[in-house]
Amino acid sequence: MRVAIFGAGYAGLGVARRLERSLPDDVELVVVDESGEHVVRHLLHRGIRYPDELAHIRLPLGLVLERATIREARVEALDHTAGVATLTDGETLSYDFGVVTLGGDPEFFGLEDVAEYATPLHRPADVDTIRDDFEAVLADGGRVVVGGGGLTGIQTAGELAALARERDASETVAVTLLEQADAVPPGFDDRLQDAVGDALESAGVECHTSTTITGATDDAVTVADGDPIRYDQFVWAGGIRGPAAQDGDRPTVPATLRLGPNAFALGDAADVVDADGTRVPPTAHAAIRQAGVAATNVARVVEHRLAPGGFEPRLERYNDDEMGWLVSVGDDAVARVGPTILSGAPANAVKTTVGAGYLTSIGAVEDAVAHVQDAVAHESARDVTPQ
Repeated sequence: MRVAIFGAGYAGLGVARRLERSLPDDVELVVVDESGEHVVRHLLHRGIRYPDELAHIRLPLGLVLERATIREARVEALDHTAGVATLTDGETLSYDFGVVTLGGDPEFFGLEDVAEYATPLHRPADVDTIRDDFEAVLADGGRVVVGGGGLTGIQTAGELAALARERDASETVAVTLLEQADAVPPGFDDRLQDAVGDALESAGVECHTSTTITGATDDAVTVADGDPIRYDQFVWAGGIRGPAAQDGDRPTVPATLRLGPNAFALGDAADVVDADGTRVPPTAHAAIRQAGVAATNVARVVEHRLAPGGFEPRLERYNDDEMGWLVSVGDDAVARVGPTILSGAPANAVKTTVGAGYLTSIGAVEDAVAHVQDAVAHESARDVTPQ
């Protein structure tokens, strides 16, 4: 019997590590991933200012997995009924159970010109592109427009503004964040939005809410009910859609995360409805938590198939237990821990702890230590007063 996990992001890696311990030895476990590495995506924005930190958030799967067979390939299509995956190398992979954790792709909402001219922050290579393009803006002056005021957009804008300040270019470089909702990040409570707004203002980011992007040219973003906004660099953080292997869809799955008799789906690749009937936002925290439920359910279904008879196994149900939120804004951060809103040094401490804690949880202890050392070093450098 073969269990195949498609994608090695937060959800996929979490499922794989658990199944390595819980599946019977004679059940084959295969992880299919395009890059062959696990990327800690919620820290990608840090690479804009600190490219060396990318090394600590790009982890070869062989480093964090022990038993699973790793197949480095892009998934083109999945047929869970037949149990066949079509891969880019022209080959196919058969499986008895599939776990879809392919993540999402950038969503451009049909704005083809935006897709042409903007760079999304989605993969490590995008970080390199954004940083290289920003170097030209720093040298010549100009404006960077960041489309989308969710967590990724806020963090990207904050890093760009902080880098401009570090290069003494705040007077010649403008960083503008555009969001169609009336506050950033959209969908959050007023206190968190107020704290994030204050942090963006302090960082020097121009934030324009109630602004809907309708298109782009090679030097301007067009918006509804307003004049075009000229730019020298355009970064996109406008949301996600399902992976190409699912034709951009994010199928709805119940709290058991079961997509069908032979498949489960979770993380950004699915639209998860939790045990309370609430649609779960596609976040790293949710994907990590869903991985435990999915791994338990896969193991139970596999056990039942190997020893048929009796009732179908009882499956666990995912309940979204949002305990807080964390967003970086350049050198600042805003966090909600329970009912408490933190900013400044306490929020930065939470940020460093969360990053190190996740790396430790997946077995990347050396990278966790390096992450903390980098954070301390950067904080210390900012505290030094030039003579």
